[in-house]
Amino acid sequence: MLKRLLLLLPLLAGPASAQGLDPGAIAFRLPAQIPWGPVTANGNQQAVLVGDPSKPGFYAVMVKWLPGHMSRPHSHPNDRFITVLSGTWWMGTGPRFDPAATVPVPAGSFVTHFGRGIHYDGAKDEPAVLLIVGEGPGTSTPAEAR
Repeated sequence: MLKRLLLLLPLLAGPASAQGLDPGAIAFRLPAQIPWGPVTANGNQQAVLVGDPSKPGFYAVMVKWLPGHMSRPHSHPNDRFITVLSGTWWMGTGPRFDPAATVPVPAGSFVTHFGRGIHYDGAKDEPAVLLIVGEGPGTSTPAEAR
């Protein structure tokens, strides 16, 4: 009996050293390895995960909005698909900037920004982190009514 227990003990304890993942099969970054850029004048940070949003083709970026910062009305040339990863993101539509008329979008929500649709967005009382995917170029065109 003791002999069987001694034979099973290594199996119950798990491997002595973890096997590395095949980098040809999986690539990953832990949160501390996400390449966040500097905070912009709009009060957000961007981390490009896949592709280049300034060029044609698929891209994926994370955007972190800092509390109290919102974009002004603008549009993008292509559809963008957004998942709110954390915090509450606030959205408004149309060319008139009115933060009081924005709608809260909590973590776990999914949003589609349609190409050439005028909108503005950001964070109010807490940071909000978004995952945005789309087809580039993901440029932004100002559209605020003056």
